[in-house]
Amino acid sequence: MSRVNLIRRSALVLAALLAVVLAVATVLAVTWVRRPFPTTGGEVKVPGLTGRVQVLRGDHGIPQIYADNAEDLFRAEGFVHAQDRFFEMDLRRHITSGRLSELVGKAGLTTDKVIRTLGWRRVAEAELPTLKPESRRYLQAYADGVNAYIHQQGSPSQMSLEYTVLSTTVPDYRVEDWTPADSLAWLKAMAWDLRGDYTSELMRARLAGSMPISQINQLFPPYPYTQNKPILSPQDWSPTASHATGAGSAVPSAAGLRAAGAAATATATAPATTATTPPTTPPTTAAGLQQTYAQVQQVLDAVPQTVGRGDGIGSNSWVVSGSRSSTGKPLLANDPHLGVSIPSIWYQVGLHCRTLSSACPFDVTGYSFSGLPGVVIGHNQSIAWGFTNLGPDVSDFFLEQVRGTTYLRDGRQVPLTTRTETIKVAGGSDQTITVRSTVHGPILSDALEPVEQAGESPPVNGRTSPGTYEVALDWTGLQVGQTADAIFGLDQATNFAQFRDAARSFAVPAQNLLYADTAGNIGYQAPGQIPIRSRYMDAPPGYWIRPGWVSAWDWKGWVPFQQMPYTYNPPEGFLVAANQAATQSGTPFLTTEWDYGFRSQRIRTLLEHNTKVTPAAMSAIQGDTRSQFAPTLVKALLKVDLHSDGFTKQAQDLLRGWDFTNPVGSSRAGAAAAYYNAVWSKLLDLTFDDELPKDLRADGGAQWMEAVANLLQNPHSAWWDDKRTPGVTEGEGEILRKALVDARLELTKELGKDPTEWQWGQLHQLTLKHQVLGGSDVPGFVSSMFNRGPMDLPGGSAIVDANGWDASVGFGVDWAPSMRMVVDLSNFDHSRWVNQTGESGHAFDAHYDDQIGAWANNEQFAWPFSRAAVVAAGGDDLTLVPDSSDD
Repeated sequence: MSRVNLIRRSALVLAALLAVVLAVATVLAVTWVRRPFPTTGGEVKVPGLTGRVQVLRGDHGIPQIYADNAEDLFRAEGFVHAQDRFFEMDLRRHITSGRLSELVGKAGLTTDKVIRTLGWRRVAEAELPTLKPESRRYLQAYADGVNAYIHQQGSPSQMSLEYTVLSTTVPDYRVEDWTPADSLAWLKAMAWDLRGDYTSELMRARLAGSMPISQINQLFPPYPYTQNKPILSPQDWSPTASHATGAGSAVPSAAGLRAAGAAATATATAPATTATTPPTTPPTTAAGLQQTYAQVQQVLDAVPQTVGRGDGIGSNSWVVSGSRSSTGKPLLANDPHLGVSIPSIWYQVGLHCRTLSSACPFDVTGYSFSGLPGVVIGHNQSIAWGFTNLGPDVSDFFLEQVRGTTYLRDGRQVPLTTRTETIKVAGGSDQTITVRSTVHGPILSDALEPVEQAGESPPVNGRTSPGTYEVALDWTGLQVGQTADAIFGLDQATNFAQFRDAARSFAVPAQNLLYADTAGNIGYQAPGQIPIRSRYMDAPPGYWIRPGWVSAWDWKGWVPFQQMPYTYNPPEGFLVAANQAATQSGTPFLTTEWDYGFRSQRIRTLLEHNTKVTPAAMSAIQGDTRSQFAPTLVKALLKVDLHSDGFTKQAQDLLRGWDFTNPVGSSRAGAAAAYYNAVWSKLLDLTFDDELPKDLRADGGAQWMEAVANLLQNPHSAWWDDKRTPGVTEGEGEILRKALVDARLELTKELGKDPTEWQWGQLHQLTLKHQVLGGSDVPGFVSSMFNRGPMDLPGGSAIVDANGWDASVGFGVDWAPSMRMVVDLSNFDHSRWVNQTGESGHAFDAHYDDQIGAWANNEQFAWPFSRAAVVAAGGDDLTLVPDSSDD
């Protein structure tokens, strides 16, 4: 045989061998990927069931569960959640328990230190015995269902592909059984991300050492009540007692509600000593404390986002009565704006008792959280409800004077409370931390490295303190509450009285609850655990960090539920709750730092011009991309004379005649939107970022829009001067001109020289990333298995279609509508819904990403509710049956 033939034959053998290896690898890869996929047909034994449970899944894999008793219903929900989303559930419980390092190794250590310091899991465990007996039964049944799945699957690789990937670095991981406390701890994570004001409070304290208080206040303008209406008008606060409660109990009047606010913000009397009498400037802003506060910000930033965080973390929700709808019955819309990820935050589900009774009172469908039983937002057979973040000030930082193992309290040293936490680290040694607390809460600086000397012994009230300054956090989420009772109560309520009674237990996170029922009624309730504070430094409650050494500045209790804002069948015939001010109360016992109402007012305007709103119109409003702020800024931008700069003027001319919408695709509006948003980004940098620390730079949300709107009336404000140009003092005109010029240059580089060809969607894109395996620190071939995108998205910050972006980072989408729903109370089967990604958490499952396209295009799917509609929709049919070995 010739040498050439030998080489040729060897090559053929090698090619055949490689083909075999590749085929085997492909089979193994497919096996690894498909092994965790759920069983959705036939029968599966589930220990603990007392009867047969049917699980019907339609085209998008959304389960509708039918059972004969409540415990079986929630046991099945736990099993089904685990089938589709167990890794997400396991990740959530590791985060909320401060045990992330056990799952991902040392990369989770900083997060664990902070969350152990906060003590979320400890509070969840303390809450469990305070819940109603039936709630505890439901939570235990749910945990039993999850554990049935865990035990059936056996090894982690049988539960999710993520475990197979992580096993390369954490090879010995073992899944633990689920507990009711695992479910409750998730509520703490949700409440943490949705709490209000704390970033502003810390920001003011950090800036106070570098600029006048008056200049800081320009960043926090008052709410524009004359332009953007609050949720409730004064006449909405006094519905008749019989309508409001259904039981004849007294209803607070508008005057009574104002009185409640006055009581909640009453001025406390400080001890009559020179050392504790408040000075003109808050002692908590003394020189030398900025590094301490920056350290606290680092601690807060170490907590991973669970549902999202930032300016855009809000929601849209509105309800119209039958008198204003085309159906003659109420219509209710909701789209919560949260962080973006894959899988999505929500899990769609239906929970149906075959026969409604006191033992099985649930016939409910909507959006749930994997890991938590029940439906959080949706409708049952009688009522529908939506959530938006109320955003009350439920946290305060207290500056503490610490000396050794004690801290100063009303002139004397009292002992700190301490506990030790041991953190297990996969692939590493255990880490032990000591958590110190004062009467106000945990000391946050203990979570990371010790505070530097710059934070020690600053002057207080003109005197030198002999101790060290630390910062403690008081937050309602660290109080024992009964929010789980509220969720089960909402799921089975059939009228407004029962709805309000359930809302009474909704402690954290405080939400705006919109309501509608099949009888034609609409309503609103603001629940939540809201602290009563004394005024400090003649500022609104919660405005400044407070001195912890004076008990007069402590919280004084909680605002009574009966004094929280609500209404029933308001005369206007509709309600809009989009994070704007709840009321125009003269005493801000909830907060003074609402979202500024650009979205809410746009929704109101669209509803006011439509006397017979259709379900399709409700959905169209959810996709509205008009900026309410843009007319204000564009008016100022068009006043800038650019005739000597034709290159920039060519782009400026895009803004003439622009309709202020922010669409995707090629259009004049899309080109104008691209330029406008680039100008806005440059304007923020030129106006604010020269004086702000890097981590506090302007993100461009509603707060900054309102601040700039006010600055445009004050052309000589100190903010207009760019401190990066020494020897030059700019005013409004110079900064606006430079923003126009710089934006033109940026987009020319990014999108081309011809402004008419620019597209907003080419800048404004979203890549949905897996929370653990989707980041830039993960090999690209791994992240590509789990991530989806990029995709062009319309809308923007403070726009109804709230695909928000952070101007200090770039144009990419950071938060967005996490789902959308429109509920038709005339016929629930005519309702529509969509999720951000898909039902499944398994990469490559057909339902992992099958809703993304519709969600991005503001399209929704049919939402069957009745048994007949669910069956007619077809799909998979799974029966969960009792395990005979239980007998």
